[in-house]
Parts: sequence; C-alpha cells; structure tokens
Amino acid sequence: MIMGAEQQAAKRVGIIGGGIMGICLGYYLSKQGVQVEIFEASPVLGGLAGPLVLEDGTAVDRFYHAILSSDAHLRRLCEEIGIADQLRFKETKMGFFYQGAIHPMNNMVDFLRFPPLGWIDRFRLGLTVVAAQLVKDFRRLEGVNVEDWLIRLSGRNTFMNIWRPMLKAKFDGGFENTPATYIWARLVRMSSARSGANQKEEAGHLIGGYPTLMKALAQKIEAAGGKIHLSCPAQEVVIEDGRAKGIRLAESVAEFDAVVVTMQTPIFRRLIPAAPAGYLDFLAKTDYIGIVCPLIVLDRPLTGFWTLNITDDRIPFTGVIETTAYIDPKYVGGHHLVYLPKYTAPGSEWAKMPDDEVRATWMKYLKMMFPDFDEKSIRYFLIHRERYVEPLHYLNSFDLIPQVKTPVEGLFLSTTAQIYPALTNGESVSRHAEQSAGVVLAGLAARQAVG
Repeated sequence: MIMGAEQQAAKRVGIIGGGIMGICLGYYLSKQGVQVEIFEASPVLGGLAGPLVLEDGTAVDRFYHAILSSDAHLRRLCEEIGIADQLRFKETKMGFFYQGAIHPMNNMVDFLRFPPLGWIDRFRLGLTVVAAQLVKDFRRLEGVNVEDWLIRLSGRNTFMNIWRPMLKAKFDGGFENTPATYIWARLVRMSSARSGANQKEEAGHLIGGYPTLMKALAQKIEAAGGKIHLSCPAQEVVIEDGRAKGIRLAESVAEFDAVVVTMQTPIFRRLIPAAPAGYLDFLAKTDYIGIVCPLIVLDRPLTGFWTLNITDDRIPFTGVIETTAYIDPKYVGGHHLVYLPKYTAPGSEWAKMPDDEVRATWMKYLKMMFPDFDEKSIRYFLIHRERYVEPLHYLNSFDLIPQVKTPVEGLFLSTTAQIYPALTNGESVSRHAEQSAGVVLAGLAARQAVG
C-alpha cells in the first residue's frame, strides 16, 4: 500500500543528480508529499540535456534533442506543469548521404528513387518497418542478433548499403553482440512520429529547450517544500548496517529516509563503496557508449534536413543533425545549429583525440560532403564530450539490467540503463522517473509498515 500525502509528509528523500531523471523524479515524489532534496554537481540543472550559453549570450542545447508529436507522457507532463503552450512542432525531412550525394527519404517517391535499392530491396525494407510494428513482445528479439534479423527481413544488399554503415557508426565499429531490439525500438519510435494520411514526420521542442522543463519542475518542487542544491556534488552514499543513511557532502552528511541516485551506473558504483561486493560486481557489467559531438553554429542553413544519415565508412561522424530544421532560428539567437556526433566505444581513440584534431578532421569530411561549404558561415565551432551517454545492451542481457530497488535498504537507483528497449530521450526518461517514484514510495510505505 502506498502512503497518502499526509502520512508521508515527514518523509525525506535525497536525490543525487539534477538531470531530467532527477528533477522529474523529485517532482513526482513531491506530488505525494515527500520532502525532496536534489544535489547536482554542476551549476545548472539538466545533465546531458543541459544548456550551453554561446559567447553572444544565446542559450542552446549542448547536445541535440527532439520531442516527437507522439511523446504522450512528456506532453502530458508539460500540460500538468503549465508549459504546454511552449511546445512547437514542425514537419521535418530526413535524408541519406550515399556515394557523394544527398538523397531525401521522406515519401514513397523518394523511397522508389533511392539508388542503392532495387525493387525487391525496397519491398523488403518496407517489410522490415511493418514487421517491427507487429512485434509486441520485445523479449522475442532479445536473443536475435541485429545483423541476422535485418538480413532476414531486409536482405543482404539493403543491410550492406543502409543498415551496416549506420550500425558501424553508432557502435564505433563493433555491433556483433547487439540484439535486434536496438533497431526495433528505433523503427517503432520513428514510425510513431509520422501522422496523417501523408505520413509526415513531425519533431518539436520547448521554447528555451529542456531548461524550460527543468525550471518549471524546479519551481513545483520548491513550492512543495523541496530543495535543490546546485554546484553541490555528492561524495558518497553513507551506508551503515546494510541501510542507506544519507549523502556525504563536502563538509557534512545530510541524512534521509531514502536516497535515490539518478547517475549512470559506473558513477553510482563509485558512490556506494560500502554496498555488498556482489552488487558492486553486478553493476560493473553495465557499460555505455560515449560521444564526441561538435556543434557548428552557422549563419545559414546547411542541409534543410533534420537528420542526414551517412552510409560512407570514411566519414567519422554518425550523421548531420540540423536541429534548426524544426527549431525556428528566432528561438536560438538567429543561429543555425548543426551537430556532428561521433559515438565512441569504451576505450575508443576518437574520444582521446584533441579538439584541434577533431575540428580539422570534421571540417575535412564536411567539405567533402558539401564542396560549396563556406567556412565564413561558421559563427562558433564547439566540441563537447561525454563518456557515459547511452547504455550498451547485449544479446540476452536483460537480466543484467539493475533494478530501481537495490539490495541496500533505503537505497534506490533510477537511471537510463533501466530504460530498455525504449530509446533514452525525454519521453522515456520522464516516464521512467514516474515509475521509479512509485517504487520509492512503495519502499517508504513498507518501511513504515514494519515500524
């Protein structure tokens, strides 16, 4: 039985991490009368969805994000906290860079004209999309290799020309142990973004980006009596006698009835040195893809496509993501924003490459793709990196996903590694945060019932 708000009024929960997961979790707990305190190491909320302030004072996304018109949970949350009027959606376009040319892929005519695919290939690619929609139990794909699944449905020619280059780029070369759930989840999500008789794709954003969501949620938390501490890194979760007692800060220990960590699993593991050794060993089995992500701020559009997929193995970046294809430039200082991400496997040499070498390499291939590209159009060239961006899930690894409730009493973990097979985005993170809040509330109720 979950406690009512009056019963829980005295319960205090400490949350480590002020990204979307942490701030959403804090909001959902606050709604139930729990007094929350959020500890964030950086001076701003947001984590990977945090803002970047350009030299001219314009705030933009550090990494690229999109809200789809089908993101029902996130849209309901925006309505609930009074910011739904800040949502904007726009029809978008997608294309492929294939053998030195850009090919749009937005309707049946584009599909039929795509050079590398013959009639049978096109039919089988369409069959792959349909087949993905028919799979309702993702566990059926847990033990199926993504390459085998795609070749069986799409054929080898389509796999070699379309799927293989995209998978190599996403996984920094190696994807041999990746389950079919990876592509299945992406096909389902992107199909959900298409609406109407013409199946037009719509992507959107909040005016001001995710910081608009962060600010509104923070106000709700503080209005409910919660506290948010910025520039306040947690040193350790204090565990005594098998129970989480609180959070060790730089100069004190803050005590709580429960502690929730919303960081990536390797960071969580470092925060709980007193946890059982077997649990620490279990957590060590989860790893993440990293990213090197240049952001080129331009004075003009580059492609007009939201996403330009790259099928050329020579080009290091995964794709060309032009977020101002759906964000009106007036909301980002009149700039045009182009992200050129390179996902990096653990230990990747790309992650160690100095910024000046990244810039030189990226510009070389950008000019190869766009011979008429004028470097004078660049207002800013910024490079950002993160080691832990997206959890890696391998074949038959479902049982290796850590649970929200940990073996330590009063300690909970709410992290992106638990979001599977869905993609990690604002929609899935906000949904998971609400589900995690339910687990925390149940834990508090069970402890109260015991005495």
